[in-house]
Amino acid sequence: MKKPILIFLLFCCVFPLSAQDEDAIKSVISQETSSFMNVDYKSWADTWLKVPYAYRSYSDATITTYTEGWEELNKTFATYFKTALPANSEITNDWLEIKIFGNGAYVHFTQKIKDNIDIEETSQIRVLEKKDGKWKIVCLGAIAKSEAIN
Repeated sequence: MKKPILIFLLFCCVFPLSAQDEDAIKSVISQETSSFMNVDYKSWADTWLKVPYAYRSYSDATITTYTEGWEELNKTFATYFKTALPANSEITNDWLEIKIFGNGAYVHFTQKIKDNIDIEETSQIRVLEKKDGKWKIVCLGAIAKSEAIN
């Protein structure tokens, strides 16, 4: 019994699975943002796990909002995906923390979106689940950085 465990541990050290998972997680998060900015509903929806506990929150100087559950999230953004125009934006993520635990992951990063008007910086958190071998977002939280009040 000890020999199979030792072989498994050596295999994990030589071929770490978490690096593949980290790359896949970063890819899903980047796809979600890019799809949203480019008004690509199908690609955006594909990044989400369609569950009642899906959650999205966003806050900046003009709005604070949250949406609970995939059905509500889907309804909330239906108008956006029908009426918005794609944004020509440069998106940069600074990955601060990625923790993988079983079929779940916690991710913290800062994101800068630069367009023709300005640069917006947000601190973001994502929680993802791995289902059928694919990472999907179940929670998105984003807070925009604002100028400090003196």
